[in-house]
Amino acid sequence: MERTMMRKLFGFVGVVCALTIVGGGNAAEPQYPARPIRLIVPFAPGGPTDVIARVVAQRLSESLAQQVVVDNRAGAGGNIGMGIAANSSPDGYTILVVSSSFVVNPSLYSKIPYDPYKSFAPVTNMAASPNVFVAHPSVPAKSIPELIKLVQANPKKYNFATPGIGTTPDLSAVLLKLTAKLDVATIPYGGAGPAVAAVIGNQVPLGCMAMPPTIPHIQGGRLRALAVTSAKRSPALPEVPTMAEAGLTGQEADTLQAVLVPAGVPKAVVQRLHGEIIKILSRPEVKERIVGLGFDIIASSPSEFAAQIKTEVEKWAKVVKGAGIKVE
Repeated sequence: MERTMMRKLFGFVGVVCALTIVGGGNAAEPQYPARPIRLIVPFAPGGPTDVIARVVAQRLSESLAQQVVVDNRAGAGGNIGMGIAANSSPDGYTILVVSSSFVVNPSLYSKIPYDPYKSFAPVTNMAASPNVFVAHPSVPAKSIPELIKLVQANPKKYNFATPGIGTTPDLSAVLLKLTAKLDVATIPYGGAGPAVAAVIGNQVPLGCMAMPPTIPHIQGGRLRALAVTSAKRSPALPEVPTMAEAGLTGQEADTLQAVLVPAGVPKAVVQRLHGEIIKILSRPEVKERIVGLGFDIIASSPSEFAAQIKTEVEKWAKVVKGAGIKVE
């Protein structure tokens, strides 16, 4: 009788322990995050990647009940920040927000500190924005055709400020230069913020950058918008023509704004982050803010973004090779 009771007791304790382990596993999942999260932006403050990262980080801090700290790590066309993220612990406490340099740099640089397919787990492409060609108000050109004539009549006088070597605005400027046979140079900065400031200050008379950081300056008369690189006009700047409308076809390009985490982050964490970010992007006030900045909401799934990475890496490799650009 006593032995029977003991066997039942041990059996009961075993069941309780097993349930505790399983329950503990499930209970552990909602504990993420248990401490602040670092969100790396591989560009200077003020650029489009930084702008959208801060909009999302603020809401993500609220929804995750942990502070999400934006960490700007600019330099080398985004490679410095992306390399730091690639080498971070895959525990979910490092998030990376990238622009199109993530998919351009593999073909642009002879060596980069990450593999676009193996170093990260895609979370989502949050949004995309077209690039915009701008000029300082003192430049005597109010359209792309006028600009082409002006530059051709004054070789080596005018240059383009861009957010960095190999960013899609930089490649858009190079593409215009090649297409229109312009004798100009591109001046790469460490992000759109410094590039915009350079044109506003007339340190560089022309610029090409993603639309968001330029909008308040265009609306305030500190910059003159000449054309956008989207297939159709942007609702944020409806009066600005597309490059095709300006007479130049095949110039379409946009700048993605996407989220990744280091490879090896648990799938449940990736799904949690994806779910929270998609909810944030669907909020009316966030959507209005982001669209007002010149972005189109994409909100792709991890698998959709993974497929886009492959497509974009191959697409920009052809452009970089065709332009003969290479950075050591």
